[in-house]
Parts: sequence; C-alpha cells; structure tokens
Amino acid sequence: MTDRPNHPTLAEATRVWARIAALSFGGPAGQIAVMHRVLVEEKRWLGDGRFLHALNFCMLLPGPEAQQLATYIGWLMHGVRGALVAGLLFILPGVVAIMGLSWVYAAYGQVGVVSALFFGLKAAVLAIVLQAVVRVGRRALRNTAMRAIAAASFLAIFALQVPFPAIIAAAALIGWAGAKAGIAAFQSAGGHAAVGASHVHDAETLLGEEVTLPPSARRDALRAGMAALVLWLLPVAAILLLAPGSVFADIAAYFSKLAVLTFGGAYAVLAWVAQEAVGTYGWLEPGEMLDGLGMAETTPGPLIMVLQFVGFMGALREAGWAQPYLAGTLGGLLTTWVTFAPCFAWIFLGAPFMEGLRRNVVLSAALSAVTAAVVGVILNLALWFAIHVVWRETAWVDFGPLTMELPVAGSIDWVAAGLSALAIIAVLRLKLGMATVLAGAAGLGLVLHLSGLA
Repeated sequence: MTDRPNHPTLAEATRVWARIAALSFGGPAGQIAVMHRVLVEEKRWLGDGRFLHALNFCMLLPGPEAQQLATYIGWLMHGVRGALVAGLLFILPGVVAIMGLSWVYAAYGQVGVVSALFFGLKAAVLAIVLQAVVRVGRRALRNTAMRAIAAASFLAIFALQVPFPAIIAAAALIGWAGAKAGIAAFQSAGGHAAVGASHVHDAETLLGEEVTLPPSARRDALRAGMAALVLWLLPVAAILLLAPGSVFADIAAYFSKLAVLTFGGAYAVLAWVAQEAVGTYGWLEPGEMLDGLGMAETTPGPLIMVLQFVGFMGALREAGWAQPYLAGTLGGLLTTWVTFAPCFAWIFLGAPFMEGLRRNVVLSAALSAVTAAVVGVILNLALWFAIHVVWRETAWVDFGPLTMELPVAGSIDWVAAGLSALAIIAVLRLKLGMATVLAGAAGLGLVLHLSGLA
C-alpha cells in the first residue's frame, strides 16, 4: 500500500486552492477534471470513491457543482475556514476578470475590433452549448422515460413558455413519484462516472476510507450555514425595503430566486435568464447574452459568473445614476453576492448529513429526472442562441396554444452561419479543445471584420 500523505496546513492548502482557481477554465467538466488531477492524483488528499461521493452530493444542491465541490472538500480538510478559503478562491479570479471585461464591453463593445472578436465568440459559444447537450444527454437519457422528460421539458420552455422553475419542479415530482411507485426507469441513481484516467483508492489517501467528524465540526458547519443564510437574505430584505421597484431590488430578488433553483448547471440556468433578463426585464439584448457567456467561457471560475455580467449591464442601463459604471459595478457585485452566498449555505447545512442524502434512492431519482429535464432546457438554449446568432430578425408566431420565437427566413446572416458551422465541426467532429475553438473563432471574427465581410 502507498504511504498516506501528511495532513497539510491551511496555508499549504490555500496555495493548492489558489492554483486550482487559476486553472479552472472550461466550464464544470474542465474544472472538475482539474480538481481531480490535483487533489486525487497529485496530492492524494482523497480517493476516487470519496471524490465522486462528494461530487454526487453537490449535484443534489442548487448552484455550480464545481465550486460547491471545492467548498465541501475544503470543509473536509480544514472545517469552516477551509471551506471558505476553497470556495472563495474558486470564484475570485472570475469575479475580477468578468468585472474588468464588463467595463471594457460597456465602454468599447461597439468598437469594430471588439465587436468582431465577440462576433466570432458567439459562434464558438453556440458550438459549446450544443456540445453540452450531447454530453449531458449521453449521461442522463438512459431510458425512454428520461428521454420523454427531456422532450417534454424542451416543448414546455420553447413552445409553451413555461417558466424554468416550474419545469424543474415538475421533473423532480415525476422522479419522486416514479421511485415511490417502484418504476424500473427511476430506480437507478444518477451521478457522475469516473473522472480521471487512473484510480486512487480511498485507503491510500489522507482522508482514508471513512471520515469521522467530531460533533464540534457538525455544529460549526450548521452555525456557518445559518450565518450564510443571514448574510444572503439580510441585504436582500434591506434592498427590497429601502429601494423597492429599483433595478437593484429586481436584481436581488431575481438572482436570489435563481440561486435556489439553479439545478442542472449554468447552461440550463441561462435558458431562464434569457427568458427573464432579456425578455421580461430588458436588461440585455439576445446577442449580449452570448457575449457574456463568451466572457465566462474564456475566464477562470464557474461558468455561472456570466450572471455578474448580466447584473452589471442591467444596473448600468436601468439605475439612472449619474455614474452608470458605479451602478453597474454594484449591480454586478450584488448579483455575485446573492448567487454564491447561498452556495456556502447549502454546503454547510448539508455537509453533516451527506451520507444519508447520498443513499436516499427517492432523492436520487428526483435528481435523475431533473437532469433529464435539463437536457431539454439546454437544447432550447442552443436553439435560442442559434436563432439569434445566425438570423438577423425573429418573430413571435402562434400555433393554437403554442407560442414560439422563430427566425425570419430572409434574414439569415450567411457569414455567421458559416462561422457557426465551422465551430460546430471543430467541437463535435474534430474534438478540438475549448480554448482552441474560442481563440480560433475570435480570430476568424477579427479577420472577417478586417476584410469587410462582417
């Protein structure tokens, strides 16, 4: 048996978490792979079994699973302080990068060169979202029941305009009822498959096969969870009370609601954001949502950091302040606060009960049904992006009870269509890496602009 490593100090662990944060590009799949390589294969702080155990637990929670996975492992290693270090470091580079890019975008987004770069990024983002549909679909749609849930969720959000929370609630209820009824399609639990190329046994790692936590650790976690809830809800209540009807009240209320219902990852959530932030509130144009996602794809940190850009642009435009960039900055930071404060609350409140949650068959079935519904929601997002990237004009069309936003046939942008086709081939056929596709698409967008074609 390999010798188990020594327990690192909090300072040593902080350096490791900072390294992981700096390397966390490429959405949740890439971020989880980075954590596995560093924490399991290199450091052997925990083995594959416990890593996947923790990851499946984080899948049960609303919010970005990669950030919550870092927070939970930090808690296992060094308690509440370790969780705060790991979780905050994971999002800090993204907060700084997205804020800086938001300023640049607001100031220079219409300048030819910047606009051309984002024109290319839109095509790459479309391809990456389609890739997410394929990846999640392969894992989630294991049988006819799950495929039916995915198809129904797509129809509900695309053609019936059913709100995202209602779709998630309905899917969870179907999964719960199916498991209770003993239907075979709902009996196998959801979760992730193995992450790394090599297998590291729990017994060979720092934490070992069993983690025995003292009662004080559980009490501290529950106290920290309650504190996180207060730190999240108190500012929201103050804003709603002192500035009702303002864009800051809308941001605080809407993104707090989003934080409770963000099952399925950033791509699924963006479908709801597109519904509300673009359609209902009018904070952004559809193309700007794609630009924001392009920023999040090319910076470290959770993909959900795109919400900071949405909050920034909303406050910049709607606050009515004499200093719009200050309003935008506060709007972006408020969005980040109400997005991630609940993530810490869920980890701290759920961590002491993790083992029981992991073995709950009914809860796992509900999660599997939600994941299937998310496939349909992400497919809707991909189609929504495609309509707004490839066509210049759209129109709302009614077919009886169905109401759909469809492209105007004669408004196709052939340059955008060609660039999108190249990006899709690069991602799905050639299997090129995300960084390569993003850089290549942005470069092509710039070349097309300089040549006068875009």
